[in-house]
Amino acid sequence: MKKIVFLMFALFMTVTANAQFEADKVYVGASLSGIDLHYNGNDKLNLGVDGMVGYLPMDNLMLLGSASFKHNGDDVVPDEYKIGAGGRYYITQNGLYLGANAKFVHASHDYNDIMPGVEIGYAFFVNRTVTIEPAVYYDQSFKRSKYSTVGLKIGIGLYLFGK
Repeated sequence: MKKIVFLMFALFMTVTANAQFEADKVYVGASLSGIDLHYNGNDKLNLGVDGMVGYLPMDNLMLLGSASFKHNGDDVVPDEYKIGAGGRYYITQNGLYLGANAKFVHASHDYNDIMPGVEIGYAFFVNRTVTIEPAVYYDQSFKRSKYSTVGLKIGIGLYLFGK
């Protein structure tokens, strides 16, 4: 009986995820990043909030725009603002994706940087439009290596409209 229930659940998840990454969908997402889950040579306590808007021009390919704010617990390190663009490619219809992006970072009066980044994540569908999206990311700073960051973020996404 357990095997039948598991098989039905797996089939249901495959069918519902199959139509999620289709062309002409709009994506809206938000995530928390760096809740002391990332490391770089400069920070201490961190709380980051990211907002994203995306569009799927073709199946499995999403173009993204993003904005984020990060507060550092250290008084010496200023708060950080980022704006960026990127994309995701959904490898399989079950939600596994690869992402690439570039962000303009403003951290203080004397520090601005452009940071390319990569991520790998998973879009777990709670229902037909809402996802929980854990991801591992890496952002590379070419200006100051101590600002290069590897971390974990957890987000919520909405996949709207579509065919």
